[in-house]
Amino acid sequence: MFNSEFKFLKGLALLTVLTVTIACSGSEDTDCQQRTWYQDFDNDGLGNPAVSLSACEQPSGYVADNTDTDDTGGSGSSPDDYSGTGSVSQGLATTTTNNLFDCGRTAGLGTVNSTDGNTWVMPATVNYDNSDFPFASDLHNPCNGNNYANTAAAIAALDGSDIVEIDADGEVITAYIFADNYFELYINGTPVGKDNVPFTQFNSDLVRFKVNRPFTVAMKLVDWEENLGLGTEASGSFAHHAGDGGMVAVFKDAAGNIIDITDDSWKAQTFYTAPVKDLSCLSENGSERLSANCDDSDSNDGGSYYAVHWAVPTNWTSETFDDSAWPSATTYTNNTIGVDNKSAYTNFTDIFDATGNDAQFIWSTNVVLDNEVIVRKIIQ
Repeated sequence: MFNSEFKFLKGLALLTVLTVTIACSGSEDTDCQQRTWYQDFDNDGLGNPAVSLSACEQPSGYVADNTDTDDTGGSGSSPDDYSGTGSVSQGLATTTTNNLFDCGRTAGLGTVNSTDGNTWVMPATVNYDNSDFPFASDLHNPCNGNNYANTAAAIAALDGSDIVEIDADGEVITAYIFADNYFELYINGTPVGKDNVPFTQFNSDLVRFKVNRPFTVAMKLVDWEENLGLGTEASGSFAHHAGDGGMVAVFKDAAGNIIDITDDSWKAQTFYTAPVKDLSCLSENGSERLSANCDDSDSNDGGSYYAVHWAVPTNWTSETFDDSAWPSATTYTNNTIGVDNKSAYTNFTDIFDATGNDAQFIWSTNVVLDNEVIVRKIIQ
């Protein structure tokens, strides 16, 4: 279990101190003699008094010393250097849910405190365990074996009870969705479908709803993380790898005609960016929250990484929400997202890559570091 508290002391000013406790478990409790270890981010043998954890044995990247007054490795980055509109946190979140779904990577939830006193759910506040929010139907789901060869087979497996009625006199619209990793879909503010698999294995879905046109699509997209609060996952020999996101969708009417695809006509705004190694890499241009200058290379020592958070508007799913100031969605190629070897996508390229109507993967401006993104579009 991880417990965090922040206390910074710099002169007479209050700074943030991160303390993490790694509890002993099982038969190890008897012999466990915990002590405090301090993070040595710049590997100079001196520990940062502001970032510590308690453990029986010395963790990698931590030392017994606590006299380092500059453990930034020369970057000079600290929360005081950040001048953007977000809230800054540093270090691991406290795990509150160990795993939402037992398939593939661990999809946990946690909370982390930012330096301005706010508490944030990591990697995002989601409705996965909310029984009132319907699950999407499967196109390809290796976790439960519903691996349909094509969209016709997937639809043939449905009995109509999956259709969410928004307008009684509306038409049935079908949305085909591949999301890396997780989505929640609202139509005119009504929840109509959420991803069946929050992290991995990679899956794809379809959602059917009855509505009149025009209608407003609003989707929460989450790139999940294993190291909660740091925006990273294990990859190869590295403990900290900033995985990418990406979502592609196609909407068809009752006659099977494509009425909309994901492209740069959608709006996209980010609400959680991590990992950030040096806060000076971040910038803002109007409503754009930019992180293109940030280092996203792999590492084995990410305990002092920063994250930046923005509050999600309470009415973001509504038809009346004004997203006109939001940035346009950024589009990404199949190769950038890395889907050409994933059956959840390649089995349905006749839909996602339809000739003359090729849907694009969309996200915010940074598909690697932006981990919670909301996208919106009015479909005529």
